[in-house]
Amino acid sequence: MKRYCLALMACTLTLAIALPAAAQLDRLKQKIRDKTAPKEQPATDTAAIPPAEGSASAHSGGNTTAVPDIRSYQNYDFVPGDQILFEDNFTDETDGEFPSHWELIKGQGQLNKVSGSEAFYFTEGNYATIKPRMKTDKYLADPFTIEFDYYPVAGAYPLVTMLQYTDKGCDCEATANIKTGSTEVQFDGPVSFSKTYSEGIGGEENFANRWHHIAIAFRNQQLKVYVDQNRVLVVPDTKASFYSVQFGGIGDEKSPIIFNHTRLASGGNMNMVGKKFTASRIVTHGINFDVDKAVIKPESMGTLNMIVTVMRDNPDLIFEVDGHTDNTGTAAHNLELSAQRAEAVKKQLMAMGIQGDRLTTKGFGDTQPLADNMASDGKANNRRVEFVKK
Repeated sequence: MKRYCLALMACTLTLAIALPAAAQLDRLKQKIRDKTAPKEQPATDTAAIPPAEGSASAHSGGNTTAVPDIRSYQNYDFVPGDQILFEDNFTDETDGEFPSHWELIKGQGQLNKVSGSEAFYFTEGNYATIKPRMKTDKYLADPFTIEFDYYPVAGAYPLVTMLQYTDKGCDCEATANIKTGSTEVQFDGPVSFSKTYSEGIGGEENFANRWHHIAIAFRNQQLKVYVDQNRVLVVPDTKASFYSVQFGGIGDEKSPIIFNHTRLASGGNMNMVGKKFTASRIVTHGINFDVDKAVIKPESMGTLNMIVTVMRDNPDLIFEVDGHTDNTGTAAHNLELSAQRAEAVKKQLMAMGIQGDRLTTKGFGDTQPLADNMASDGKANNRRVEFVKK
């Protein structure tokens, strides 16, 4: 009898739960639909998305300060090498894929589009490492320069520039690391040096969540590291000669390491200060512009400062400023663009104190290539500004 009563009570209770009022049943059905329906996933993790280069906006919760403008580079003295070995802006690449001009060594990474332009994201690995695809294993020689744009996401691991050299002690390959952190730059190789940023440069509030231009100059085994317009670290003697470079760090999907616009060049630091200028022309690759525009990038000031010094030291010198492009686009467009860029350079030099009657301009478009336009490094060498002595 007791078993019968308990069973009857259980059935009655189950029936009461299974037969709620109509309103309660509707609410129950809606809850079930909410739980089982697939949730819409955001297209991108907004916490790790930087703004476009030069933009004043930043990702949610980030700093909203724009990249430094050309005026803040007035004392910049970095001059890139005069022969470009490798340059990649990730143009003509597919979003979400691995870039074709690079080789993955460890970890994972891919291209993500940032407000219309591609950047490389290290998303997994300790260390995630990539290297440029080059024709030879040893392509850097004293002197050389390295440049890239870097977007440090708050909380992400710093980007590490890895320079390969031969350790004479073991006659084996070794690596020297340049780590660009939020508060300091570190060099760790045969010798170790570090330098904390001066006030106003470092710290998460000043460094994270914005684009920075990093430049490295190596000459006579001395190494200099620039962050934006600031020469931050000088290593007087690295005790090594470097022959190749890789880039890496600890990748993370939520806090990726992000960089783009990489350039490797041989030569550099064209020291003409106080010298009588006798050459017929100066060929420069350090005056750079926004893509398909005549807007001079701030990091061009190192080369422009050098030209100003040459002209002040040689007051009788008159230059024709010649603009040259690669063969991307139509010939007519390239001719017009090169002329506009030459004129932009003249205006900037005049703003820096050079008289306008000492400068003329001319655009040549893609009609006078220095190298093969079929290769990416050839295109990079063809994009240039020349100063021809008149």
